[in-house]
This record gives sequence, structure tokens and C-alpha cells, in this order.
Amino acid sequence: MVRTRFNQGWPRRGIALLWDAGILANLNTPEEVVSLRQFFTMTDDWPDDLPAADSDALVVAGLEGCLDVLDGEDARGWLETDLKEALLSFQDFYQGQAGLIFWMPSGRNRISMKGASEAYYWRHRHSGPEGLPIGRLLFSGAENEVERLLNTDDPNADYDGKHWAGLHHPRIS
Repeated sequence: MVRTRFNQGWPRRGIALLWDAGILANLNTPEEVVSLRQFFTMTDDWPDDLPAADSDALVVAGLEGCLDVLDGEDARGWLETDLKEALLSFQDFYQGQAGLIFWMPSGRNRISMKGASEAYYWRHRHSGPEGLPIGRLLFSGAENEVERLLNTDDPNADYDGKHWAGLHHPRIS
């Protein structure tokens, strides 16, 4: 069963992939978004105050561009090792009390889910017809805990419809 999340409490906890510009604009200013390079630099010395969501979140841009330039196996390895290590470092430093949000403007058109398994894939030209198993690689296979972020308060909104704004996982291990 697909989990959905409607309220705005999600930015302050967990890991998110976000592609809704309206939500992003409410989280922080464009100047407060950090690049993927800056994010990796921060792993050596995480700041006490984060720039987004009233100092409770960090928005990072550049993940999709990085994935696009890597071939399939390199992208898998990089996600599973380098990025995953940085995600866990962020989560450990802030003791699960801060959100890490990856701005992925084309995510709505490039992330798909296999209904039977609830497995999420990133359409990647070097990874075959299904793409990169981004849910397994980023969320340690705990895709059944991933929530679809919906930019609406309508509890009957279609989770595949126009309000689908991103993915969120409360805590990876």
C-alpha cells in the first residue's frame, strides 16, 4: 500500500526527494540551497544551524545531474557507498532531528514505482528499461516505509496525480 503524507511536518525529519517548486519556495530562499559538492564538504563539519525549514533542514541540489553523468554501475556504486555514507552521517549528527531534502526538478517524470513490489526506480539511460533502483539504493530496501509527499490537504487526492510532490523516508538505516 502506498503511503502518503499531506502535512508540512516532514521537512524537519528524514530524507526527501522533492520536485515541487512551491514547496521548495516555502522551505528556504534559492541562496540557501547548497550544491552537492557543498553537501559533501559539510560531512567533515556539519553546521549547528541549517538554512531551511526554520533551521531544521538542508536542501541540496545537483543529485540528478550527478546521476545523469554516471554510467549505470558507477551510479549504483556511488549511491550505495558515497552518498549513503553522507546521508547516514547527516542523520547521525542531527540524531534524526533534521531533514535532508534533495531538490530534483525532473523527479516527477523520472521516478516510477512498481506497484506489486513498491520498488522505486530512477529513469537512467545507462540502467536498462527499469532504471536505477533508487529506493533500494537510498532507503536500504525499506521502500515500504517511503511516503509520497502530496501538495494538497485533500485526503482523497490521487497519489500519482498532479499533487505528487516528492518522496520522503523518516529514517534510513
